Amino acid sequence: MATHNDLGRLGESLAVGYLLENHYVILERNWRFHKAEIDIIAKKDAQIIIVEVKTRNSNFFGDPQSFVSPEKIKLLLKAANHYLVSNNIALEARFDILAIIKNKSTQEITHFKDAFYHF
Repeated sequence: MATHNDLGRLGESLAVGYLLENHYVILERNWRFHKAEIDIIAKKDAQIIIVEVKTRNSNFFGDPQSFVSPEKIKLLLKAANHYLVSNNIALEARFDILAIIKNKSTQEITHFKDAFYHF
């Protein structure tokens, strides 16, 4: 099986394919601001979608989405705000998680829309 970083890159590629199939326009990949990295910035309809991709080879230790920490969410919020302001984008932003389980026998993608709505 792939190393940790290889699995993460594979997961992000699968996520991009999934989003494209579902009519999202990919604006950025691996966009950085200070300590934060936004995996995917996409657009669909009149929204900017900030996507955190979490890929695991099993859910033995927990579902992939459960590994998005409150600290990570705060960093993503700051980075997304900077991206929107610095690019003069006046669209509504939404925060999604794409949870991916990928191994030799399984490939599952679960899309959590408005995943950070409560923050």
